[in-house]
Amino acid sequence: MNIDDGRVVSNFIAQAIRNEPLTVQLPGTQTRSFCYVSDMVDGLFRLMEGENTGPINIGNPCEFTMLELAEAVKELINPEVQISMVENTPDDPRQRKPDITKANEQLEWEPKVKLRDGLPLMEEDFRQRLGVPRKN
Repeated sequence: MNIDDGRVVSNFIAQAIRNEPLTVQLPGTQTRSFCYVSDMVDGLFRLMEGENTGPINIGNPCEFTMLELAEAVKELINPEVQISMVENTPDDPRQRKPDITKANEQLEWEPKVKLRDGLPLMEEDFRQRLGVPRKN
């Protein structure tokens, strides 16, 4: 994942590493679902290697508000960073949550990596690329 690609997880992790405020768009209650790359790749391989056709959602149905995500990043990566509420864009969706019923039933697939387990893995990758060591 690109560090400055504009996605909320990469934004929050990069901001926390750089000791910049985590910018949460108002109202902060909009939800997203996050799927760790190893889970996504596993699901895609199962889909490509199988006989199933048609749309099958591969993702993680666990929803988090943007404020919950910011608080998790703060807790796990930089407890001293501030959370800043900013104006939202008019086209920001209120909810994103995939229905993975078909993936579960037809591919026997479901995500395994929980958000709180994936964030520190991303942090280490981002720290290496940014050249910012972890404080002890």
